[in-house]
Amino acid sequence: MLGLELVVILCATVLVCQVAGDRLRIAPPVLLLAAGALLGFVPALREVHLPPEAMLLLFLPALLYWESLTTSLRGIRQDLRGIMLMSTALVILTAWAVAAVAHALGLPWGPAWVLGAAVAPTDATTVGVLARILPRRSITLLRAESLINDGTALVVYGLAVGITVGEEHFSVPHVGWLFLLAYVGGAAAGAVTAWLGIQLRRRLDDPLLGNVVSIGTPFTAFLLAEEIEASGVLAVVVAGLIMSQVGPRLIGAATRRQGQAFWSLSTFLLNASLFVLVGLEAQSAVRELTSDDLTHALITVGVVSVVLVAVRFTFQFAAVYLIRLLDRRPQQRLRRMSHRARVVGGVTGFRGAVSLAVALSVPETLDSGAPFPDRDVIVFVTSGVIMLTLVVQGLLLPRVVRWARLPRDTSAEEERSLAETTAAEEALKALPEVAAGLGTAPEVADWTRHEYETHLRVVRADDDAEDAVVLRHKEDYTALSLALLDRKRATVVRLRDENHIDDTVLRQVQAYLDIEEVRLSGAELSD
Repeated sequence: MLGLELVVILCATVLVCQVAGDRLRIAPPVLLLAAGALLGFVPALREVHLPPEAMLLLFLPALLYWESLTTSLRGIRQDLRGIMLMSTALVILTAWAVAAVAHALGLPWGPAWVLGAAVAPTDATTVGVLARILPRRSITLLRAESLINDGTALVVYGLAVGITVGEEHFSVPHVGWLFLLAYVGGAAAGAVTAWLGIQLRRRLDDPLLGNVVSIGTPFTAFLLAEEIEASGVLAVVVAGLIMSQVGPRLIGAATRRQGQAFWSLSTFLLNASLFVLVGLEAQSAVRELTSDDLTHALITVGVVSVVLVAVRFTFQFAAVYLIRLLDRRPQQRLRRMSHRARVVGGVTGFRGAVSLAVALSVPETLDSGAPFPDRDVIVFVTSGVIMLTLVVQGLLLPRVVRWARLPRDTSAEEERSLAETTAAEEALKALPEVAAGLGTAPEVADWTRHEYETHLRVVRADDDAEDAVVLRHKEDYTALSLALLDRKRATVVRLRDENHIDDTVLRQVQAYLDIEEVRLSGAELSD
């Protein structure tokens, strides 16, 4: 029954922490981590462990795929050089710095490099949760970095573990081949999976079947990459980015709305549950250490956390000055960010799912049969770093953002206004031809034209008096329509209660009313 109890406990914990986080203005992941650590004191839950296979094969593909689908490919292209530097050079530099510090604190070089690889990558899902208060460009940079750097870290991890257990050797050509296979093979696996998904989508009209393809895409990409020993993480990211570009032309409205609802809810639950499970794992790791080892490990957690922040800050400023020295093009000057914005970027180096998965994936024994040295220390320090960076940086980030006084990013609002205006103008322009082709009655065409013209006046509205009247009338119309929808919904429920209509009919009518309410209120599914 432990599995059923765990599901109930996770749901209750997620619900309580989300509500408390909103009311106390504390990032919910911080409360979820604390709750997980407290749940570790429950004797029955001490048997709960998160298998690394579940992390790598269940949590990561789903979470990374949704992050990839909702990340701006245009933003990635515009800042590709900086993103690649942060997701490759910074990861390797961070792993080396952590390994050097861990070795100085007593870990052998092999386990020290494993620890460095575990804590080097930032986490895409954590960034997505905690960094929403940032401007769009900053969020795109952080999410893209987090999506790509996992592949680099996993190559470093595989090499470090292989050398430690005696299965790998270090040489520049060998390391170069591993990185080439990880990136090129992973990208190829993602592209092939996306192509297969596109072919299936073109042949399936049923929204349910279309979303089955959507659910299977990230896991297929990950599996295909793993079969050729490439980066499964990068395969999922590439597949998601390709589908984000092709999907709007290929996927129907019913399929898209159903898919957005599914992915929004499932990734929210997976992400929240993950934070609770990280807290449980940290509790478990503490019990595996002696008091002397625990004291030493706590010191290591603090020192490693400081090193992570210091390396990230140093790299951010050193890299930008190097780029400015080498690239003097005018367009490069236009892309520059302020130093305050870079300070904010330095605080957003959150660690999460990938780091924990890497630590838990460390083998129990060497080829000789001896225990893997300091495995418990690696798991504990990684868990501690995740918790410390989330708590400290998560609480610090809002204050740093206020200090930075970043300019308000209105680009999304401006582009949305452009899209709505242009789409309405072209639809209005095409109305006579389309109406004639469909044989639409003139009265209906005139009514539709009036509706579109009113919509155009609303989206073009400025601050002058006439436009203010238009906006007020539109708001009044929306409020009245929503109130009448509530009356219609209550009437339909009453008819069901009085046995005049069946539950099936109730659900059908409710679905129509719900769509109308979403349209009127402008409510959007969370991305």
